[in-house]
Amino acid sequence: MAEVRDEVAWADDAGFHSFWLSQIFGVDPLVALAAVGSSASRLEELGTSVVPLTGRHPLALAAQARTLQSALDGRFTLGIGASHQIVSEGFFGEPYANAFARTREFLAALMPLLAGEPVDVEGAHIFAKGWLEIEAAPVPVLLAALGPQMLDLAGRVTEGTSLGSCGPRTISSFIVPTIQAAALDAGRPAPRIVALVGVCATGDVVRLRAGVREQNVMYDSFASYRGALDREGVESGADLLVAGSEMEIIDGLRRYVDAGVTDLRISIVARTQDERAGTKEFLAHALRQ
Repeated sequence: MAEVRDEVAWADDAGFHSFWLSQIFGVDPLVALAAVGSSASRLEELGTSVVPLTGRHPLALAAQARTLQSALDGRFTLGIGASHQIVSEGFFGEPYANAFARTREFLAALMPLLAGEPVDVEGAHIFAKGWLEIEAAPVPVLLAALGPQMLDLAGRVTEGTSLGSCGPRTISSFIVPTIQAAALDAGRPAPRIVALVGVCATGDVVRLRAGVREQNVMYDSFASYRGALDREGVESGADLLVAGSEMEIIDGLRRYVDAGVTDLRISIVARTQDERAGTKEFLAHALRQ
């Protein structure tokens, strides 16, 4: 939590529009954002990207999200995802074979609750009947999606998608047209497309990528990430890092924007404390410009 407090304070001071926390093996992002959100008054949005649906129930998650929305005065966005087979089956003992069907039923129960409405869902995977008495603004939802079914669901039901391990070529040729077509067909507004981009100001890009490639062996093997990386034509998420000089970073981020991304979720990926500090200094300077 000390690291979360430091990072959100830096983001608030630097002039970022939003701050995002993911959930892997670290702090619970919903709890963490509740703890630090009030101290980050200039941030327009605080969000999770992403909270796995594995091990959760729609009524419980909706109660957490609406409570957090109330605490943050309407600045909260809930990013969720179906997680991965190794997590669902290896950690929770939940079958992953029906991940899409479960996600679809989960959203059918979750979305009304987040809007302050009662729910009555009795599906093959999700049973949820009830309501919440929590005064809060509706909670926007982003669904992590890399495949055609999840992208279609995200466009039809949620405010958009949150992407990881996904490069600009794949975003422009596949992600954007797929999710936009689904939203248009459902009569929904144009979806948000939030892309995670690893950034580092460094003079040794080769060594940086080599180190990240070693760290990413497990993640690069996850089926959804592997499919996106293969579609992009790269071997590892390390190959998607936007790294090098300040101009190379600006050009790399611009490629994501040109691809159709609406929001850049920037993660600093550095080998040393000096690289991290230099990257932070560059990003804060770029925001002032």
